[in-house]
Order: sequence, then C-alpha cells, then structure tokens
Amino acid sequence: MSTNICWARWLAAACAIVVLALGSALVIVSITLSRVSAVPGTGSADAGFARDMAVHHQQAVELSLIVRDRTDDDDVRRLAYDIVNTQANQRGMLLGRLAVWGLPKSSQHPPMAWMGRHDMHQRPHQGNLMPGMATSSQIEALRKAEGPAAEVLYLQLLTEHHRAGVEMARSGSTLATDPLVKDLAASMLRGQQAEIALMAKLLEQRGS
Repeated sequence: MSTNICWARWLAAACAIVVLALGSALVIVSITLSRVSAVPGTGSADAGFARDMAVHHQQAVELSLIVRDRTDDDDVRRLAYDIVNTQANQRGMLLGRLAVWGLPKSSQHPPMAWMGRHDMHQRPHQGNLMPGMATSSQIEALRKAEGPAAEVLYLQLLTEHHRAGVEMARSGSTLATDPLVKDLAASMLRGQQAEIALMAKLLEQRGS
C-alpha cells in the first residue's frame, strides 16, 4: 500500500514538473513570437524614419563641422558642437535599430514615402535628397565663406534643415510603433524646435 502511495506521489510530482516545463516552454515561444512579429517591415514607418533621419542628421553634422572651422563666434560654434554630438549620437541609435531588426540601411522606397505625405516628396537635386537638405552648391558656398557670412549662411541652411526635420520627427513620433524610435523622434522634435528658435535669435543679431 505504501509503495502504491509513493508511486502515486511520484507520478503526481512528475506530472506537475511536466506541466510546469510545458508552461515555461509556451511562455518562451510566446515571447519569441511576439518579438519576431514586433520587428518592423522594411517599408514600415519605423524603418523609413530611421533611414531618412539618419541621412538628414548626417548632413546636419557635416554643415556643423564646416562652420566650426569658418568662424570664431562662440555662440555659433557652441551650437555647431551641440548638433554634432547630439545628431551623431542619434544617427548611431537609428542605424543600430535597423541592424537589430536585420533591415538594410538603404531602401528603394522614395525618401519620406513612409510619412504618407506627397507634398514632402521631391526629386533629388545636387545632393539634396529630401526637403530641407542643402544642395552641393550651398555646401560649397559654406566652405568658402568666413566669419559673419559663414555664420549667417550656416544658420539659414540649418534652419531650413531643421524645419523639415521637425516634420519628419513629428510623423515619426506618431506613426512609429517601436517605443525607442517613438521616444527618439519625440526628443528630436523638441530639440530641433528649440534650436530653430535659438537660430532665429542668432540670425536677428546678425541683421538677417
């Protein structure tokens, strides 16, 4: 009788272990499937925002590095320094997100197509791939300018650059589904709006 009781207890314990193991396996499978399904597609707003803003940021960094060597003005150099550090870091986060998702850094989709706004589309012109981006001629003009002339041109180019960036960031914060991308887009929106206001003051001080 005692043997039967021990056997029954052992069997119950074994069944409990099997049930727990199956439950754990189901949880793991569920989490894995949810993660897989959460990966944005290559044509998603998340991927489009990451790609386009990475390109947009790259030019803002380039413009800022150029003006840094074309002026001695502390305010403009400080702004340029902040933009280089902030946008280079954000660009790295966006490209890193694409890498985590296993998506390419470039796409055959037109720039900003993910926003669903046809008025934001444009044909590339002299390296100007998206609204707000400076042309190669404008960048060359900045390279040749010095002092106040370089400051004004930089602030004008970057203001237009930021205005388009704000539109993209606003759409990214609304349309993206990845929490990190949504938070990053919202942060960009706030930061670039503040910098637009600052650049307006700097331009006014320079009579432009």
